[in-house]
Amino acid sequence: MSTQETSAETEDAQPETEPSGSSHQDRRMREKRERQAERDQQVEEDAEAEAAENTVQIKVFRYDPEVEGKQEPRFDDFHVPFEKGMTVLDALIYARDHFDSSLTFRHSCRQAVCGSDAFFINGSQRLGCKTQLVELDDPVRIEPLPHQDVVKDLVVDMQHFYEQMEAVEPYFQEEDLPDAENLEEQRQDPENREKIKMSSRCIWCGACMSSCNIAAGDNEYLGPAAINKAYKFAMDDREGEDLKQHRLNILEQEHGVWRCQTQFSCTNVCPKDIPLTEHIQELKREAVKNNLKFW
Repeated sequence: MSTQETSAETEDAQPETEPSGSSHQDRRMREKRERQAERDQQVEEDAEAEAAENTVQIKVFRYDPEVEGKQEPRFDDFHVPFEKGMTVLDALIYARDHFDSSLTFRHSCRQAVCGSDAFFINGSQRLGCKTQLVELDDPVRIEPLPHQDVVKDLVVDMQHFYEQMEAVEPYFQEEDLPDAENLEEQRQDPENREKIKMSSRCIWCGACMSSCNIAAGDNEYLGPAAINKAYKFAMDDREGEDLKQHRLNILEQEHGVWRCQTQFSCTNVCPKDIPLTEHIQELKREAVKNNLKFW
């Protein structure tokens, strides 16, 4: 073999030339950027996962008869940051303040004593301020009280409920006024006070009326809240027998206590744990005794 051929073969066997310094640096920078992008994506995914774990989804009924395009009922979804001790009302307030200022609902004291924020939550009548989110399945479905006309979103027309409450004359009436000279107060026995104590806890929220199937089908039925209010005064010994008779006459009407079918739905949803059904049944017994005649 000639020297010239050997030299050619040697040149062909040499390895490829390494990339220049600038090309090598570019490749390293590109790989670095790719690794950083992967880390950023992972951080973002972790943040989204953590946020999902710390948020609660609420599905809120929406309806506005005065705004075109919102007259058809629908549900809007909101993802609200969750905190320990958070209530349904807290979630609604957050959604209104951060996502949609047009979201409309009633609330006032936020301490379960005003009865303003009764909603239909996950299929049951509840107070928004008393219902803990941690106790509910996600998503939390929030609707206005059934069997009542919706004014807007979660606000219902309570006028009929108030009229039924007023129909039983829910105020104390005295037959014998205290002696004006001695300024004696109208005293009540502790036993009698204990008997009517639970009935006086009613906060006029309307949850019991909304849950009652009889009230849903009979617009004239007084309803459990009104009958319970009548119970409070009919069983108060300070009013006397004549006034008790007057109240029983109101309750004995066709759309009074006898319309109750003892379903206990009102008792089950009462946020103040009033034994509404028991009070209605006791008034039925009083009505029967009142009509008994002995000759």
